[in-house]
Amino acid sequence: MTGDPYQAAYEAALEAPGSSGFYNKNVRIDTPSGPVIVRIPLQEADEVDLRIWPEHEVLLVIAPYVTHAPRLLHISDSPAYQVHEFIPGLVVDDIAPRGDHVPSVVLDAVVELFSQLAAVPRGDLPDLPQNWPADGDTTAFAHVLSDTTQRVYDAFADEFACLFAELGVPADPLAAARARWPAMASRPFRLLHSDVHRKNMIVDGARTIFLDWELALWGDPLYELAVHFHKMAYQDDERETVLGHWLAAMPPELTRGWKQDLDAYLAHERVKSAIVDTIRYRQLIASGELTPAEEQELIDKLYAKHTAAAAVWGISQPVSRETIEKSVRRD
Repeated sequence: MTGDPYQAAYEAALEAPGSSGFYNKNVRIDTPSGPVIVRIPLQEADEVDLRIWPEHEVLLVIAPYVTHAPRLLHISDSPAYQVHEFIPGLVVDDIAPRGDHVPSVVLDAVVELFSQLAAVPRGDLPDLPQNWPADGDTTAFAHVLSDTTQRVYDAFADEFACLFAELGVPADPLAAARARWPAMASRPFRLLHSDVHRKNMIVDGARTIFLDWELALWGDPLYELAVHFHKMAYQDDERETVLGHWLAAMPPELTRGWKQDLDAYLAHERVKSAIVDTIRYRQLIASGELTPAEEQELIDKLYAKHTAAAAVWGISQPVSRETIEKSVRRD
C-alpha cells in the first residue's frame, strides 16, 4: 500500500456505512482534494449475472468516447478497490421511483449513451472470453445469456426446489426463451452497459451520469435496449419516446429485426428476474436485516416479476401475492 494516494480513503471506507449493490460497497469519502466514491467488491456476493471484464478496464477505455460515465481516479489490485469521481445530484430512483415519469433529460441521456457506446471501437476494449460469439451472431449471443441464467437456476435448484415449485417456476424455465433464439436477426455487436436502470443513474441539473459498469458486454445493441426497458418499467409514453429516438439515432444495421427480437430478449429478462430475484429476495428476507416496509417492498416486486414471467411460461393464473409472501418467509 506504500505510495497509494487513496490508502486513507480506502481504510475509512472499510469502516463506514455505504450503499451496497449486489457486487460492490460504495462509500463517499471526503479527501483533501474533494469527495470521492470508494468502491469495494463484496467477496461474499453470489455470481448471478454475466460478467466478462473488470469494471475499471471498461471505464478506462470508454473515457474518450462516453460523456455520461464517472471518471476512474484510482485502481488497487491488492486490496481490491476502485476510486471514482463523486457525482453530485440525485439518483433517478429517488426523484422518480417506478410508476413515476423520469425527467425528460434522462430519456435524452439514455439514447445518447447508447449511441456513444455504439461508437467505441472493438479494438480498444479488453480481450473477450474464449469462444465468445462471433460479431453479428445474435443467436449465439442470446444463448450465452440464457445459458448463464440456466447455470444460476441449476446452482440453486436443489436448495430452492420447494420454493420454485410453490411459485410456479417450470422444470425447464428457459425453454420458452431458448425457442426464440434461432429466429434472431443478425446485428453487428457493440459495447453494452447492460444494467441501465433508475438506481444506476444520477441527475445533476442537465447532466445524467450512468454508474456501475461491471456488467458491460460486447454484444447485440438491441439487448441493451431490452434490458433497459425491463428494468426501468417506463410509462408507455416514455418507452415510445426512447424507442423512437433510439431507432432514429442508431445505424439501420443495429436495429434490423428489432420488433420481434426485442420481445424475445424481454421474455428472457422476465424469466431471469423471476429466478434470480426469488433467490436474492429470499436470502435478504431470511437475513433478518430488513425493516418490515423493506420486506413488503421486495414481496411486491417479486409478485410483479412472477406475474410477468408467468405470461412467458404460458401460465394463465399467476401465483398470488399471498402465496409469494408465505413461501419466501417459510423457514
